[in-house]
Amino acid sequence: MLYLLETKLPENKSVFFALTNVYGIGKNTAFLICKKLGFSVNLKTKNLTQEQIEELLQLVDSLNLTLNNELKKLRSLTLKTLISIKSYRGLRRVRGLPVRGQRTHTNAKSSRKGRRF
Repeated sequence: MLYLLETKLPENKSVFFALTNVYGIGKNTAFLICKKLGFSVNLKTKNLTQEQIEELLQLVDSLNLTLNNELKKLRSLTLKTLISIKSYRGLRRVRGLPVRGQRTHTNAKSSRKGRRF
Protein backbone atom coordinates (compact mmCIF):
# COMPACT_ATOMS: atom_id res chain seq x y z
CA MET A 1 0.00 0.00 0.00
CA LEU A 2 1.21 3.45 -0.96
CA TYR A 3 0.33 6.13 1.57
CA LEU A 4 -0.19 9.36 -0.35
CA LEU A 5 -2.26 12.48 0.33
CA GLU A 6 -3.43 11.13 3.72
CA THR A 7 -4.91 8.08 1.98
CA LYS A 8 -3.77 4.52 1.41
CA LEU A 9 -3.71 3.84 -2.30
CA PRO A 10 -4.05 0.21 -3.45
CA GLU A 11 -0.98 -1.16 -5.22
CA ASN A 12 -2.67 -3.35 -7.81
CA LYS A 13 -4.90 -0.59 -9.25
CA SER A 14 -3.94 1.88 -11.93
CA VAL A 15 -2.92 5.35 -10.79
CA PHE A 16 -6.06 6.83 -12.37
CA PHE A 17 -8.43 4.72 -10.28
CA ALA A 18 -6.23 4.82 -7.18
CA LEU A 19 -6.34 8.62 -7.13
CA THR A 20 -10.14 8.52 -7.01
CA ASN A 21 -9.84 6.92 -3.55
CA VAL A 22 -8.60 10.27 -2.23
CA TYR A 23 -11.52 12.25 -0.80
CA GLY A 24 -11.93 15.26 -3.08
CA ILE A 25 -10.44 13.79 -6.26
CA GLY A 26 -12.96 12.48 -8.75
CA LYS A 27 -12.51 10.89 -12.15
CA ASN A 28 -12.12 14.18 -14.02
CA THR A 29 -9.42 15.50 -11.69
CA ALA A 30 -7.62 12.15 -11.65
CA PHE A 31 -7.66 12.08 -15.46
CA LEU A 32 -6.30 15.63 -15.58
CA ILE A 33 -3.49 14.76 -13.16
CA CYS A 34 -2.51 11.62 -15.09
CA LYS A 35 -2.60 13.47 -18.40
CA LYS A 36 -0.43 16.34 -17.15
CA LEU A 37 2.15 13.94 -15.71
CA GLY A 38 2.09 11.71 -18.80
CA PHE A 39 1.08 8.56 -16.93
CA SER A 40 -0.29 5.66 -18.95
CA VAL A 41 -3.78 4.41 -18.18
CA ASN A 42 -2.27 1.00 -17.34
CA LEU A 43 0.42 2.31 -14.95
CA LYS A 44 -0.03 0.66 -11.56
CA THR A 45 0.71 2.44 -8.29
CA LYS A 46 3.30 -0.21 -7.35
CA ASN A 47 5.28 0.68 -10.49
CA LEU A 48 5.58 4.38 -9.60
CA THR A 49 9.13 5.62 -9.04
CA GLN A 50 10.04 8.03 -6.26
CA GLU A 51 10.45 10.87 -8.79
CA GLN A 52 6.97 10.23 -10.21
CA ILE A 53 5.48 10.28 -6.71
CA GLU A 54 7.19 13.60 -5.98
CA GLU A 55 5.91 15.04 -9.29
CA LEU A 56 2.41 13.87 -8.42
CA LEU A 57 2.53 15.55 -5.01
CA GLN A 58 3.87 18.79 -6.49
CA LEU A 59 1.12 18.86 -9.13
CA VAL A 60 -1.62 18.27 -6.56
CA ASP A 61 -0.18 21.09 -4.43
CA SER A 62 -0.05 23.42 -7.43
CA LEU A 63 -3.71 22.71 -8.31
CA ASN A 64 -4.78 24.08 -4.89
CA LEU A 65 -7.31 21.32 -4.27
CA THR A 66 -9.04 20.99 -0.92
CA LEU A 67 -8.74 17.34 0.02
CA ASN A 68 -9.60 14.91 2.81
CA ASN A 69 -10.04 16.49 6.24
CA GLU A 70 -10.08 20.08 4.98
CA LEU A 71 -12.90 19.29 2.56
CA LYS A 72 -14.86 17.40 5.21
CA LYS A 73 -14.52 20.34 7.62
CA LEU A 74 -15.61 22.75 4.90
CA ARG A 75 -18.71 20.65 4.11
CA SER A 76 -19.71 20.34 7.77
CA LEU A 77 -19.16 24.06 8.29
CA THR A 78 -21.40 24.82 5.31
CA LEU A 79 -24.15 22.58 6.70
CA LYS A 80 -23.84 24.15 10.15
CA THR A 81 -24.16 27.58 8.54
CA LEU A 82 -27.34 26.54 6.74
CA ILE A 83 -28.77 25.27 10.00
CA SER A 84 -27.73 28.33 12.02
CA ILE A 85 -29.28 30.86 9.60
CA LYS A 86 -32.45 28.74 9.59
CA SER A 87 -32.61 28.41 5.82
CA TYR A 88 -35.09 26.02 4.24
CA ARG A 89 -32.33 23.55 3.38
CA GLY A 90 -30.99 23.69 6.93
CA LEU A 91 -34.40 23.08 8.49
CA ARG A 92 -35.10 20.16 6.18
CA ARG A 93 -31.71 18.67 7.06
CA VAL A 94 -32.42 18.97 10.80
CA ARG A 95 -35.81 17.32 10.42
CA GLY A 96 -34.35 14.49 8.31
CA LEU A 97 -36.48 15.23 5.28
CA PRO A 98 -35.44 15.45 1.61
CA VAL A 99 -33.51 18.64 1.01
CA ARG A 100 -33.71 19.04 -2.76
CA GLY A 101 -37.44 19.22 -3.42
CA GLN A 102 -38.37 15.56 -3.65
CA ARG A 103 -41.90 14.57 -2.72
CA THR A 104 -42.54 12.96 0.65
CA HIS A 105 -46.18 11.96 0.34
CA THR A 106 -45.46 8.54 -1.13
CA ASN A 107 -41.70 8.29 -1.57
CA ALA A 108 -38.64 9.24 0.54
CA LYS A 109 -39.19 6.50 3.11
CA SER A 110 -35.48 6.25 3.92
CA SER A 111 -35.12 9.95 4.62
CA ARG A 112 -38.32 10.02 6.70
CA LYS A 113 -37.35 7.09 8.93
CA GLY A 114 -35.88 9.24 11.68
CA ARG A 115 -39.13 11.14 12.19
CA ARG A 116 -41.23 10.25 15.21
CA PHE A 117 -44.62 11.94 15.62
